[in-house]
Amino acid sequence: METIILPVHDYAGKEVDTITLDKKIFDGIINSSVVYQAINAYRANQRKGLAATKTRGEVSGGGKKPWKQKGTGRARVGSTRSPLWRHGGVVFGPHPRDFSYTLPAKIKNSALKSCLNSKLKGNSIIVLDSLKIEKAKTKEITQLLTNLKIKIKELKQNNILLLLDKIDKSLKLSVRNLSYLNFNTAEQTHAYEILNCRKVIITKAGLADLTKRLKATGGKKPGPEKKRAGKKVSE
Repeated sequence: METIILPVHDYAGKEVDTITLDKKIFDGIINSSVVYQAINAYRANQRKGLAATKTRGEVSGGGKKPWKQKGTGRARVGSTRSPLWRHGGVVFGPHPRDFSYTLPAKIKNSALKSCLNSKLKGNSIIVLDSLKIEKAKTKEITQLLTNLKIKIKELKQNNILLLLDKIDKSLKLSVRNLSYLNFNTAEQTHAYEILNCRKVIITKAGLADLTKRLKATGGKKPGPEKKRAGKKVSE
């Protein structure tokens, strides 16, 4: 793939430098199946799993048999809390459960790379030289978006993602009133966050952290293998 060079803007929106993207990360490959897995896993992990219904054993009342077993001409019944009765229990209803599951780190990184390449193809990545907010004022962030020629009226129904190397208190206070602007550190961003936004604004330091994270092949070293119960763990 050809070398990709992006302009670097300052707070005023002027091009002050250029940056060459890493070919190993921005290779133009979009793996839709990996993105699908990552998005499904993220949304599943966000589920509370609190939906619950009561079975016939959990509904109050129903201790007395409504009528005798035989001789009434009516159908036999043992409790007024039968699922066939009004105010009775629920059959096969939902109960609290955990929907979360984990994905291998390679799949997560591959999905993140695919989402970044997708935004790059759509010219939706803007690189900032740096971003420092001295005073906690929302108008400083809106002025930045105006300087970068981002039409806020068109993007209010969508999201703009701001990725930084670190987040300070003044930035949090400046952004909290903007419903269309999300922010995060580049090291903690994920595929869903990238895919869910319309524009990605990232600082040079944040881009360096993100590239370093995706290029890292390591992770935690494999620990000692555990044997069956009653035996020592191998060294």
